[in-house]
Amino acid sequence: MSDNDPKQSTLNVRQRKALRGLGHHLEPIVYVGKEGISATLIQAAKSALQAHELIKIKLGQNCPLPKKEAAEALAESTQADLVQLIGKMVLLFRPNPELPLEKKIKI
Repeated sequence: MSDNDPKQSTLNVRQRKALRGLGHHLEPIVYVGKEGISATLIQAAKSALQAHELIKIKLGQNCPLPKKEAAEALAESTQADLVQLIGKMVLLFRPNPELPLEKKIKI
């Protein structure tokens, strides 16, 4: 992501910390394998973000991209915020204004 990318600064430190706490117990919904970041994988991640707002993605050991590069590419291609990258786990957040209030993540 470039320095002037608006997606980079949409979450403040307090919000990131709250999201990391919420994401700790999540199971990965999307898995990146040897095919890398394909159009199908991006669509699956977008659908998961639409339904859940906060998702965990696991980068498999056969993922062809370095983990930092893969995490940034996933965030950019899904228009989501990269909340955290720990090991091979990526945590992404994208608010969905259409979700009912009881399902929305409050940060």
